[in-house]
Amino acid sequence: MYNTDLPTRAELPSTGKLLRSTVLAAVVASALLITVVLPAEYAIDPTGAGRLLGLTEMGEIKRQLAEEAELDRATTLDATAKEAQSTVAQNAEGNQSAAVAADLQSPTSDGEAGQVTNVAPSQKATQPEPSQELANASSTQEQPSKSAEETASWRDVVSFTLTPGEGTEYKLTMEEGAVATFAWSSSGGPINFDTHGDGNGNSISYEKGRGVPEDEGELEAAFTGNHGWFFRNRNDNDVTVELRIDGNYGELKRMM
Repeated sequence: MYNTDLPTRAELPSTGKLLRSTVLAAVVASALLITVVLPAEYAIDPTGAGRLLGLTEMGEIKRQLAEEAELDRATTLDATAKEAQSTVAQNAEGNQSAAVAADLQSPTSDGEAGQVTNVAPSQKATQPEPSQELANASSTQEQPSKSAEETASWRDVVSFTLTPGEGTEYKLTMEEGAVATFAWSSSGGPINFDTHGDGNGNSISYEKGRGVPEDEGELEAAFTGNHGWFFRNRNDNDVTVELRIDGNYGELKRMM
């Protein structure tokens, strides 16, 4: 049986070589952490290389899915608590109704019966006032013209359909401090959304919601970059979303 010869002292790496190898490995690991791991896992991209490689978008999707899962968990706990409170309230109402029914079934005196008979008031059917009918008709006629004026007042109006589980993202190119007015609504069911921004290594989340049918307001850019909305359909059917935007921004882009 042949045993491998032990290396000589000259063949062993020196302390300097070991230190250089350790430093080189640490530098490579740090570079990979900053340019690959952070953008892909946490959507943190201080160098901008992650967005060029398409990794930052992956991290944003992972973060949004994690936030939606946390919102689902919180909503489930809240619904469970409300259901328990509703059950307690229904039990209390049932006991109260049983007590009232028992009181009504107990025998009463002739005087009390006469009082009960006299209490019931006569009911008269109320007729709508003519002036109210005219006002309603006038309001109905004014709705189409108001709707047309509102559509004309928006700079961009986009409509898109999301299949079950599908998500999409629309963003505006904005300078720091610029303000855009927006309004969106969904038909077919409520949706999840995340209003956020990114650019030049910065990222921010303005607002997020779960199961929201519509929203409107103003979006002020915290820094120069892309700012907008991520929408996801968690319903079992298709949902159509209409997004209307106006204000101080460069262009509207569909990111995914």
